[in-house]
Amino acid sequence: MNIREKTEKIEREILHDKAAKASLSRGRLRKEQECEIRTCFQRDRDRIIHSKSFRRLKHKTQVFYAPQGDHFRTRLTHVLEVSQIARTISKALRLNEDLTEAIALGHDLGHTPFGHAGEEILRQLNPDGFAHYKQSLRVVDVLEKNGKGLNLTEEVRDGIIKHSKGRGKIINNKDMPLTLEGSVVRISDIIAYVNHDLDDALRAGLIVDNDIPIQIRNVIGKTYSGRINVMVKDVIKNSAKIDCNSISPTEMMTEIIYQLREFLYEKVYENKVILEEFRKAKEILRQLYNYYINNIEVISKKQDDLSNKKKNRHLFVTDFIAGMTDRFVMTEYKRLFIPNRWDTF
Repeated sequence: MNIREKTEKIEREILHDKAAKASLSRGRLRKEQECEIRTCFQRDRDRIIHSKSFRRLKHKTQVFYAPQGDHFRTRLTHVLEVSQIARTISKALRLNEDLTEAIALGHDLGHTPFGHAGEEILRQLNPDGFAHYKQSLRVVDVLEKNGKGLNLTEEVRDGIIKHSKGRGKIINNKDMPLTLEGSVVRISDIIAYVNHDLDDALRAGLIVDNDIPIQIRNVIGKTYSGRINVMVKDVIKNSAKIDCNSISPTEMMTEIIYQLREFLYEKVYENKVILEEFRKAKEILRQLYNYYINNIEVISKKQDDLSNKKKNRHLFVTDFIAGMTDRFVMTEYKRLFIPNRWDTF
């Protein structure tokens, strides 16, 4: 029995009956030889961490574009915070922490530059639409490793595609993940972003503590760590009480989370300062998109498949722009649209 098999045996012995087990995985898109040391979910986590798209997240906007400060969140710190929250919940409920971590780290790989402003403009410009969660799955299935993809397990892929809620319900039986671990990430995502976006908005001076509705402060507290602690404990205790038949906050906590999310939309996401910056960002992306559509060859490194890319130009341009970082967008925009200064002697 090798190390992986020993780990799989330990999983079967100590994890909850309803937890996903690596030895019972639904498998990968393409069958491959198992690792002697790591389980399939551990390998998925490692593949995501070592991917180029994961590294690019450090230069992608969460809410505030190019803030004057070192402590504002990026898309990378967001997924790390989601991972920490999700692993805490999974461990407490004896679910598969490796699977949880892999889903959490991979759930936003397809996110655009400039946050949801980038997602919105690509949705408008691409005739087939755009959604970051679908793009995240496309990244791991197709785009990574020069078109080979990461060949992740079905459980991780399912958790990635079903993590997103928008302004919808946390628990939506129609779109919930196949695994409890996927549900943990779906809930941890909203716990993370309502809290860290609130924290960043306070740091930016868009709101002050007293702006937060008193009923929210009375239930979840007045500090960043305290609010997360209350929400995480609520999910763990409520889910344990029903023996993990589902992963969910109590009705009261669910309503508090919704209220906090709507408060953030009103005071932060739709704040005129934020909207004005994202208006500019969307216009920059619109100009880049239209330029690339008409000049595919400038972003095609392989001339031999240029004709195929021209036939599928919207897909190719969308993939290219969705993968860009904020700073690469600005570099490209300056290169293509801002004249260079002519020095005379």
